Amino acid sequence: MIGNRRMSNESMVVVESDDYILRHHRHVIEQNQCTSVIIKHIKAPIHLVWSLVRRFDQPQRYKPFVSRCIVEGDLKIGSVREVNVRSGLPATTSTERLELLNEEEHILGIKIVGGDHRLKNYSSILTVHPEIIDGRPGTLVIESYVVDVPDGNTKDDTCYFVETMIKCNLKSLADVSERLSAQDRTEPINQF
Repeated sequence: MIGNRRMSNESMVVVESDDYILRHHRHVIEQNQCTSVIIKHIKAPIHLVWSLVRRFDQPQRYKPFVSRCIVEGDLKIGSVREVNVRSGLPATTSTERLELLNEEEHILGIKIVGGDHRLKNYSSILTVHPEIIDGRPGTLVIESYVVDVPDGNTKDDTCYFVETMIKCNLKSLADVSERLSAQDRTEPINQF
């Protein structure tokens, strides 16, 4: 686990991501599975970042590999979405179930239950937490996952592929959030 320390212009701000990881990012890991935790700091307030993340029915708002998403019925725990993946990836569809949506603690949990890809028994948890970056409201995003290692692949290869996808999604989330935040022009927080 990693304790992150960020230096702002005014003072040192300590963000203990270890606590968040231990509290929210626990996965039961079987023998032929891999897991990892990815951390991203976003220069946008938590309410803005969460407004994008929480939309299980609209992942294409920030996930660049999603071209279309359809959710049948009301959005609730157990809802299933059919995601169409952009060409160029080793998949065209993914069927995903909403496992957890905690509005107060900002937690989203998703499990892949089908599709034409090799991510079997994939489950992820994404949490967002407030932090101060350069004297302004920012967001610490943590995403963890567990997935089966496909036949013919190594754990390292599987983790590398999944982490690359997650990092790309989180970079896009940061780009979209920071662009929206700049339009909102959030004022700096006064330092004591």
